[in-house]
Amino acid sequence: MRKIDVFDTTLRDGEQSAGINLNTAEKLEIARQLERFNADVIEAGFPASSQGDFEAVKKIAQTVKGSIVTGLARSVKSDIDTSWEALKYGEQPHIHIFLATSPIHMTHKLKKTPDQVVDIAVESVKYAKKNFPLVQWSAEDAFRSDPDFLVRVVREVIKAGATTINLPDTVGYATPSEYGAMFRHLKENVPGIDRVKLSAHCHNDLGMAVANTIAAIENGADQVEGTINGLGERAGNAALEELAVALHIRQDKFTFGTDVKLDEIKRTSQLVSQLTGMAIQANKAVVGKNAFAHESGIHQDGMLKERTTYEIITPELIGENATQLVLGKHSGRHAFKDKAIALGFELSDEKITEAFKAFKTLADKKKEISEDDLYVLLTDQQIQEEDVPVYELKSVQVQYGNGSIPTASVSVISPDGNLLQEASTGSGSVEAICNTLERLVQGKVHLLDYRVTSIGKGRDALGEAVVNMTYNGKSTTGRDVAQDVLEASAKAYLNAINRQLVNERKRSYAKTV
Repeated sequence: MRKIDVFDTTLRDGEQSAGINLNTAEKLEIARQLERFNADVIEAGFPASSQGDFEAVKKIAQTVKGSIVTGLARSVKSDIDTSWEALKYGEQPHIHIFLATSPIHMTHKLKKTPDQVVDIAVESVKYAKKNFPLVQWSAEDAFRSDPDFLVRVVREVIKAGATTINLPDTVGYATPSEYGAMFRHLKENVPGIDRVKLSAHCHNDLGMAVANTIAAIENGADQVEGTINGLGERAGNAALEELAVALHIRQDKFTFGTDVKLDEIKRTSQLVSQLTGMAIQANKAVVGKNAFAHESGIHQDGMLKERTTYEIITPELIGENATQLVLGKHSGRHAFKDKAIALGFELSDEKITEAFKAFKTLADKKKEISEDDLYVLLTDQQIQEEDVPVYELKSVQVQYGNGSIPTASVSVISPDGNLLQEASTGSGSVEAICNTLERLVQGKVHLLDYRVTSIGKGRDALGEAVVNMTYNGKSTTGRDVAQDVLEASAKAYLNAINRQLVNERKRSYAKTV
């Protein structure tokens, strides 16, 4: 069976999704899980785009050893130099350079002639090869490029030393037959193309990203690019979990497959959803909560008699346990630690202690703690960064009733250690809380989006709140959990503020250094 490499771009293209803003600790946690997921290449970010992205890519390159770590760069020397400073710590330093090749991009965006584009592409690859043993070159908007020009530029960058050629359907315009034909055309017309790896990168604007990716493999691609849960610009990218499972389930048809650890899919998907704040739609293939649910009586009858009548994928295949070991308020620290290890967490004794305290607090309110609950508690500890002064919620109270005006009273500890108290009204309970908190924090807040979802099942399930806002003109995202959704909302609001404050302190420190 032909091995297909998996190039995960959740931390780069996925983070470009509207409303996603990951910090370094969160990126590192996702990267560690992608390593367990067995991604061959992890695109950790765009080092030259910001100091924060540079630090995150550098940290991931220093930490992850089981997967190749790469970063995106424009075809300019400064981007390539910055990428080297971030990625030189990797086991196999890898850079991903891109340059647009379609007529519409070259004319209106680059304002370059085709000859100039070829020269820039060749020069950038040669420059990158001075340091990087692995150079991936991408023809942005390859599918809408002139086929003959694509052959020409790919031929030249291969001569210049590129080791991987990526041919993206940047705007999600292709159909499977058309996208596959592009790969076949290059395989047949570019001298020396067998010396490099061909890669497919598909966007999902017309809902065909996974199908297009499979068509590319059938026509010569040896690497596929995508994201967990299909995150990405606009309608997203090819969903890697769907692709990996499709190739596994249809081994009767496909003579190729990936080395993805399928039983890590559920955990990887859940972690990405939790840290990005992007909920997974219920009917999402492979990882949606309804993916293994059977409502119809006819379907249920068939399932009871023989699972394969209606179920081609088992929950166990993707790491979804049929039975979950639950813990309660009488469970001890040793059992809690063992469960944390079983779930794949590597926490220091100090963080285990803090997570155990949070577990005990929750156990006093809930009869049983599910794996989903533990996952949230442990992840929150895993991504805790350095101890810095931030806003801390002390209490929140809301008065509401039919015919009365919702009123919220909130007290917080400010970053300088003072207790602040305020009250305000709103058209609803959540608005009253937001109006009150806006009076307490120092800065201008504009709420862009807000949503609450349940974690686990039952009336005592935890509620997770996600808040997208601008704080002093800069976008930020916050998330937190609590049994009371109003408390979770207040904590998520402050989490968004705190993340922005921490980022500002880091930028200020970097400038002084």
